[in-house]
Amino acid sequence: MPKSRDLELRLQRTEAQLSLFQKISRLMVRDMSLAEVLQGIVTLVVQFTECDSCLVYLLDGDDLVLCASNTPHPSTIGKLRMRSNEGLTGWVARERRLLAISREAYRDARFKMFGELPEDTYESFLSAPVIARNRVVGVINVQHKMPHQHTGNEMEVLTTVGEQVGCMLLLARMPASALESANHVELVLSSGPVVMKP
Repeated sequence: MPKSRDLELRLQRTEAQLSLFQKISRLMVRDMSLAEVLQGIVTLVVQFTECDSCLVYLLDGDDLVLCASNTPHPSTIGKLRMRSNEGLTGWVARERRLLAISREAYRDARFKMFGELPEDTYESFLSAPVIARNRVVGVINVQHKMPHQHTGNEMEVLTTVGEQVGCMLLLARMPASALESANHVELVLSSGPVVMKP
């Protein structure tokens, strides 16, 4: 009986994960502002991970700028900046790696205190780079007020969401007129054959 219960739980988690990715994909193709889409993604991530905070930072030169948050930070959106070599978030951007800290994230030597964010005192921290065309263009953070042991599933989900956000940022740069006039067949066929490696 325990084996079937474990299998049932794994199936539920997989279905929830698939549902999250589907909802994000649907947000990405809607005619919405980039800020609205990012806010929608943050809301979905919070629901999926049951975290207390989800923040999306995007690169502006050498700075990471807070661009979306589930918590009310109206005065900090677009204004809160940190150098890409500062804090846990900067470390994730520099190293292009996922970072998971289950307790006392604020005691980590890489941590940067802002003072104006309640997240400065949160215990757990999970962060993934936002990737576009194999380049880091931002970071997405998930935080819990209490200690939280991040699962492999949560880590994989945040990594994939970071990749989805990166794709969305690339799409957002393309004007609607370019999509309407594009010859997608020609684009694909002119890029040359796809070589499969054994």
